[in-house]
Amino acid sequence: MASSRLSRRSVLKTAVLGSAAAITSPYVSGVHAAGSLSLGVWDHWVPGANKALVKLCNEFGEKNKVDVHIDFITSQGEKDKLTAAAEAQAGTGHDIMSHRDWNIRIHQEQLEPLDDVVGGLIKKYGPISPVAEYLAKIKGTWRGVPTTVGSQVKPCCSRIDLYQQHAGIDVREMFPPDEAKWDKAKVDGWTWEAYVAAAQKLYKAGYPVGLPLGQSSDAVDWVGGLFNAYGVVMVDAKDNIRINSDETRQAMEIARKLVEVMPPDVFAWDDAGNNRWLISGKGSGIMNPPSAWAVAKRDNPKVAENCWTHPVPKGPKGRFVGQLPMFYGIWKFSKNKTAAKELLTYISQKEAVAQLVEASVGYDLPSFKTMYDLPTWKNVEPPPGTVYNYPPRGDEQTSITGAPARSEVGAQIYNQAINTVMISKFTQGKEKLDEVIKWAEKELEGTLRA
Repeated sequence: MASSRLSRRSVLKTAVLGSAAAITSPYVSGVHAAGSLSLGVWDHWVPGANKALVKLCNEFGEKNKVDVHIDFITSQGEKDKLTAAAEAQAGTGHDIMSHRDWNIRIHQEQLEPLDDVVGGLIKKYGPISPVAEYLAKIKGTWRGVPTTVGSQVKPCCSRIDLYQQHAGIDVREMFPPDEAKWDKAKVDGWTWEAYVAAAQKLYKAGYPVGLPLGQSSDAVDWVGGLFNAYGVVMVDAKDNIRINSDETRQAMEIARKLVEVMPPDVFAWDDAGNNRWLISGKGSGIMNPPSAWAVAKRDNPKVAENCWTHPVPKGPKGRFVGQLPMFYGIWKFSKNKTAAKELLTYISQKEAVAQLVEASVGYDLPSFKTMYDLPTWKNVEPPPGTVYNYPPRGDEQTSITGAPARSEVGAQIYNQAINTVMISKFTQGKEKLDEVIKWAEKELEGTLRA
């Protein structure tokens, strides 16, 4: 086993995090020709998923005579972000660090350019996710490598039995585990209006859908997809505020109807709230990666065997699913940048990605569509094919709240959760819709001034 080290990095990390989980890679090279590497990475939600990354890093270390050390850091309480912020400020810490959502933009000045790594991957695997590019390509330069680990989209995860019994919808028939067998008429009929109608029936039967409406990422992401489906633009790429529109009013009406038939505490849910709702057996559907299903396999198998992941509803402007890519960045103060780039390239190959996807039972999503043919999404069960439709297929597009505004503006829109606060003010605060829109305009003016 690798020996523990009491360094400025570990002291700093302990001071900031306290409870961060530190796992050291079991491999230690006997020859130090290529030095050492330390990684601070996101601690996975799916039980056992961390092991695949450890295995890959061990393989890389053995082949290249590099001592690789990994610290898995929880995102609960934003501890991974606090660690990154502390290291960026101190100018010391891990060589490679995980960065969620907007953190690449935040730390861009402290991050090494990675055009060579990402460019090589694009050349080999084709176009990359536009959301990943929006978040990590800053002023024309890639500052982060999109990683499979932790990257996700948030499509529907629906209870087969409850939807069929109480809403008269067979989600497996609508979205079978083979895109070639999709019926266009049935797929096109899966709209936000149809989703609301199903939610009303499920609520009446005592099994509501559960979509969070607080200020966590799960909430901001699904509402962002809804807004995009109706063509809502908060701030465009030229700094024009466009929230006062008919499109906004239409999307807000859909949100109001959903609030009426969901659990009243959705406004207080964190990112685990919707997972718990589905696993409890009370929930008929959520919008989330397959982590809730994966935990249900262990904690409530009857729920797991009735879960079906499938695309989100369609709106007048299309079908948009919220995406949150994860990134690995190399700090400029890293002492082994060459080995760090080589490691990131190694774990980004399709063969390595396949292992990561398999270990996460399909939760982890690469940013390259050419990798969506991996067998895990077709093979995992129960039931067979349950997460085949997790990668965006058909007409489903990825999106992120805040785009198409400049990323520094988009980050504020996202982190202030302007979209979910609008819904809260409209439905919980009983404010008139025009007043809510005026409030949003003022908030958006503030993001532009900042």
